[in-house]
Amino acid sequence: MANLNSVDIYLQKMYLLWDSISKYSKPLIAAVNGYALGGGCELAMHADIIVAGENAKFGQPEIKIGIIPGAGGTQRFPRATGKFKAMRYLLTGEMFSGKDAYEMGLVSYCVKDENVMDVALEVAEKIAKMPPIAVSQIKEVVNKGYDLSLDAALTLEREAFVMLFSTEDQKEGMRAFIEKRKPEYKGR
Repeated sequence: MANLNSVDIYLQKMYLLWDSISKYSKPLIAAVNGYALGGGCELAMHADIIVAGENAKFGQPEIKIGIIPGAGGTQRFPRATGKFKAMRYLLTGEMFSGKDAYEMGLVSYCVKDENVMDVALEVAEKIAKMPPIAVSQIKEVVNKGYDLSLDAALTLEREAFVMLFSTEDQKEGMRAFIEKRKPEYKGR
């Protein structure tokens, strides 16, 4: 990037790649073990769930090379951790551990480094057993509602809630609950 100019960056249209990740309809789980700096940290923040090793290193060090995060770091980071925590790291370029990331609310799980992938896969398997349409609706409602007023977001939630009563999976899930058995979801 050192030799690129504004036009070069503009013509790359990298935001289209990032948008395709953030708009992916299925849940995304990031497994971070090692360094997630700059774009790597931003990539992790595009996920729905982040599993981090205790000793993983996160950060947005772009300021140290005269730029700012360009794939959502200035927006996703403060939304996850709060303005003051994010500003500390955005303005200094300091790194922080997976444990610190968990404590500030940036990651969903903090586990021993050697367990990162196992935990990520366990979470994925757990989600895969859930009713697919409900999973998709949760992701859509959370993401669309996040920047709306509470009233507008609650309207989205109510509409999705009502719609799910038209699915076979809702009937199966409630029937299985009443019959005290495991449901068999089909995504219908």
